[in-house]
Amino acid sequence: MKSKKRIAALFVAAASLLVLGVASFAQKHFMLANGARLMEGPEVQIHLAGAVERDSGLVALEKATVVNRGEILDWTITSENSGNADARDYKVVGHIPQGTALVSDSAKADGAKTFYSIDGGQSYSAQPMIEEKQADGTVKQVPAPTSMYTEIRYEWADPLAQGGKLLASYKVRVSN
Repeated sequence: MKSKKRIAALFVAAASLLVLGVASFAQKHFMLANGARLMEGPEVQIHLAGAVERDSGLVALEKATVVNRGEILDWTITSENSGNADARDYKVVGHIPQGTALVSDSAKADGAKTFYSIDGGQSYSAQPMIEEKQADGTVKQVPAPTSMYTEIRYEWADPLAQGGKLLASYKVRVSN
């Protein structure tokens, strides 16, 4: 039962972050005219799909009855622009659920730069850094371990074209 709750919590947490990102994006690209809401520009739908790596294959997260410690979850974010204009400066954020850790070098998205957060999405960096106390008492900036990552953001320099589709993916390992 605890694992089923964990699956639901993972999905809800990841989906809620994506929805918040879409809402702020959409606010910038919609206008009110004559008291009616008319779309002027891009309209991007985002779909989040999760799967568990098992037996040399993938099992859709909604079909997995249990997710075990050490298993890897594959997240895929699909963005589709069904609006009447390109989506410029397009970004999408994926959440790294509590109780999981990002798998190093698993972030993939054609043409996108990838940035990571270790503070719940307040700031992003290509390589988050933390302070580490050295044996001699000094403090040194070192790369944060991927277990500290809380979000992953993909940024495309090229617009998401009208009728276009972008894919981004990442993997996390269940740690508890």
